[in-house]
Amino acid sequence: MTINHQTLQRLARTALLASGLACLAHLSTQAQIQSKNGLPVSSSSKQPAPAPKGLTKVEADPEKEDDFYKLISLPVPEDIILEVGGMVTLPDGNLAVCTRRGEVWIVSNPYVSGSIRPTYKRFAYGLHEPLGLAYKDGDIYVTQRSELTRLHDADGDGKADSYDKIYSWPLSGNYHEYSYGPTFLPNGNMLVTLNVGWSNSLGHGVSLVPWRGWTLEITPDGKMTPFAAGMRSPAGYGMNTAGDYFYTENQGDWVGSGRISQVEKGDFLGNAESLRWTDMPGSPLKIKPQDVPNTGEPLYDVSRKFTALKAPAVWLPHGILGISTSGLLTDNTKGKFGPFENQLFIGDQGQSILSRVDFEKVKGIYQGVVFPFREGFSSGVLRLVWGHDASMFVGMTSRGWSSTGKELFSLQRVVWTGKMPFEMKTIHAMPDGFEIEFTEPVDAELAADPASYKVTGFNYKYHATYGSPVINRGGCPIRGIVVSKDGLKARLVVDSLRLGYIHEITTPGIRSKEGRALLHTVGYYTLNNIPDGEKLTVATTAHAHDHSAMMTASTATAPPVSTKGTIRKAASAKPATASKATGSTMAKRVTEMPSSWTEPDYTINMGTKPGLKFAPEQFQVKAGSKVRVVFNNEDDMLHNFVVVAPGSALQVGELAMKLGLEGQEKNYIPQTDKVLHHTNLLQPNTNESIYFIAPEKPGDYMYECSVPGHFYVMQGTMKVVK
Repeated sequence: MTINHQTLQRLARTALLASGLACLAHLSTQAQIQSKNGLPVSSSSKQPAPAPKGLTKVEADPEKEDDFYKLISLPVPEDIILEVGGMVTLPDGNLAVCTRRGEVWIVSNPYVSGSIRPTYKRFAYGLHEPLGLAYKDGDIYVTQRSELTRLHDADGDGKADSYDKIYSWPLSGNYHEYSYGPTFLPNGNMLVTLNVGWSNSLGHGVSLVPWRGWTLEITPDGKMTPFAAGMRSPAGYGMNTAGDYFYTENQGDWVGSGRISQVEKGDFLGNAESLRWTDMPGSPLKIKPQDVPNTGEPLYDVSRKFTALKAPAVWLPHGILGISTSGLLTDNTKGKFGPFENQLFIGDQGQSILSRVDFEKVKGIYQGVVFPFREGFSSGVLRLVWGHDASMFVGMTSRGWSSTGKELFSLQRVVWTGKMPFEMKTIHAMPDGFEIEFTEPVDAELAADPASYKVTGFNYKYHATYGSPVINRGGCPIRGIVVSKDGLKARLVVDSLRLGYIHEITTPGIRSKEGRALLHTVGYYTLNNIPDGEKLTVATTAHAHDHSAMMTASTATAPPVSTKGTIRKAASAKPATASKATGSTMAKRVTEMPSSWTEPDYTINMGTKPGLKFAPEQFQVKAGSKVRVVFNNEDDMLHNFVVVAPGSALQVGELAMKLGLEGQEKNYIPQTDKVLHHTNLLQPNTNESIYFIAPEKPGDYMYECSVPGHFYVMQGTMKVVK
């Protein structure tokens, strides 16, 4: 049985909860703190709330995402290849959908109500891989690879009569020169975002023609102004409810992990290659590629010294909340889609999921938190729009950009069932930690228990190299907790917070008053500023085992904790020592030919193909033979090569995904006897040779890339014969 990502997370959190509760016996007796305001103070021996009456904890079925948000697939005629590149909802409630094959379709009756089926009518064709649509004043606007185009239906027959060029930009012919948009601004102008190209020979992004890696502002009459630079792959774009413009970025060179950034005129967002064009007329920037520090420090730290660089508002941990960040959509449904009004939903093309983001401004700068939201989409999530009934339409494609959803393309609706999910609604930064807000009242004693939480800070390298492992991971001890009278908030006093860092906040021990478990037990808060304001007083207590402190690498001093507040004091102690990554044994990764060999019996030159594929996808060796595999990563993303026991490819991949924050530093190689041989995780345009003895037992041995999201599709077969 295939275990999905959310299931894996729940299993991991359940194990963590069991471990944490078992350790409670070691806690010293806590000093009792009198509550000035009557706020609840709990005993550390409090156990989780029981299952609903009449059920044991084991018997109670855990709630699932599908209980709250249903996925409904729209039927698509067999002769239409609806590889969605862009979508927009029209005034009559119908959908306009552009496809990567250059067509625009109008989908009538998209709500799949009763026996009424959607109908599809082609509005336009012959476009060059359009990846965005917008609607205004009766016309549809589409962004092709090299042009912003207005499609006009003069006679009202449902077909475009004119394709009017508004503005065009040059192309080099590089396959990676995707273009996205437009987004309409309040002044009537439009913003489009342009990918940089990719060079396999150089192993990094390239801006081969003007404005690649930029956001451009374009007037309705075709005048262009360069707006901002530093994008790598700005596939998602749009406004929040405050009217500020954001884009989503994909891991790559200069991008350690997926992220979301506010974009203002004159910003530099991080990718140095785009700065080749700053001496051209109209550029709001004057810096050049060679000016950008390439030190491998965290991006926020670099931005404090190189002030032209803008730090992102929110990071999305790679391999945990996706691998290919895509479309964004603000919840402006006024509560018709659930309890997340004004938050953003973020797609991921590679892992076929949606995440949920809540921003806040602290000292004038955006920051915020991201949570898991919904998985299980049938293809790679790219575009999101609201229907007139406050359901969410999700447009998908996977050709060339393989995804965990197996379909080549899909169009689905996400519909709220009306049932309230028990979730962390949001997390706010506080002067001395974080405040978690829940969608329903919590069990006050569990919520006041430090063992119900864990906080870990970490970051990524900012450098020209593709991607980054997690760096500087360190525990953030919880020193005290206040639960609000209504049970909807828990304020955590937290030590060792660091500016510019992502803070993983897990809540495995939390239950609602009715005993419900949280649907998702983790959020990731990007802390760009610590707000001013009142701090809480922590009373001195005896030292004990600290459940929150672990894997210390913190270099920052915790904010002082003082002034008023009623809290339950957490235990304090020396942080737990980090356990070293065991990696793999030499028997599983041998990179030099053994001295006992004269030469290999077989040399397999293994490469990659677009769409997360190996080349070749099959090879044959004799049992017990000497094998050399030369793995050449010719793709534009990170890959490894892992030989696994028969029938265990998905199991190994899912174990790699469970490595979480440790995944990339461990090359996504889990500790299991199912892994037989492997390379390390390779950068684009690099290679590694491994040597091994083929198994003695004939059979089909799979090889895979065990990177999260990749392993579902990037597989091949080593046939071992007698």
